[in-house]
This record gives sequence, structure tokens and C-alpha cells, in this order.
Amino acid sequence: MPARAALAEELGEVTRLQHAGQSDAALAKADRYLAAHPRDAQMRFLKAVVLADAGRRPEAMKLLQQLAQDYPELPEPHNNLAALYAADGHYEKARAELEDSLRLNPNYATAQENMGDVLVMLAGQSYARAQSLEPSSTVLPRKLALVRELSSTGPTTAAVAASATSH
Repeated sequence: MPARAALAEELGEVTRLQHAGQSDAALAKADRYLAAHPRDAQMRFLKAVVLADAGRRPEAMKLLQQLAQDYPELPEPHNNLAALYAADGHYEKARAELEDSLRLNPNYATAQENMGDVLVMLAGQSYARAQSLEPSSTVLPRKLALVRELSSTGPTTAAVAASATSH
């Protein structure tokens, strides 16, 4: 139990620093913890979230990919990778990651929401392509408008999971 309490305290401190806008301090704290516990899934996941929030997407993506490889049973790394891919406009990659996440946990609400967002964006791409092929269509402009409305309301595909399962 003392190890779990220490981890909870460290995770809380990294999260507090992140929310206070102190990403560098949060990352330094995470790195210190990971130096002693390099395989800790929760801290590695939190570090990836901090990196992504700090605009360091390539590093976050690499860490999430490694985490998904080391812990193939965790859906959260796939969901967060999907959010990063989607934010960069790589919707097919995002969809593949979300399929993996939902295969692991079909009841994962955040991944379900993100899948809906990604599918809306993919639909928009298909409708736009169809419009370019059939400019006289009267139906496609309405569908495109609906996609724009859906993609501008509510959360974006940047929704991320708050934590990973402990290992």
C-alpha cells in the first residue's frame, strides 16, 4: 500500500503542476519518478498527456505508442493517440487507434465520443469529395453544412483519458 500511496501522491503533484501551467516542472517530476520506476504505466501515461498539452505532440505520440506496445491491454494510450492524430487531421489513423481502444473496452465513453467525432470528420471529407465530383448536387451542400455544424459543437477529438490502469 505505501507504494500505491506514493504513486498517487506523485501523480497528483504532476497533475497539479500541469494544471498550474508548469509543464516543465511537471515533466521534470515525472522524469524523476520514472527514473526509479521506468515501467510505471500511469506515470508514463500522465507524462504523455503533459507533453501533448505542452504542444510536444511527437514526443507524446512516441510515448503513447511505446505504452500501447508495452501494455497492449490498455485502451487509453490508443484513445489519446487517436486524439493527437485527429488534431493533426489524420482521421484514418485516428479511427484505427479508436477501433483498438474500443476493442479493448467497448464501454469506454471517451473513445466512443472520439470515434463519433472522427467519423463525422471522415464523412465531411467524403461529402466534400462527392461535391467536387458532382457540383450540381442539391443534397451534398446540406450534408456538408450538417457536418460543419456537428464538428463545431461540443468537444473536439482532443478529448483525452484522465488516467491509465495501474500496473
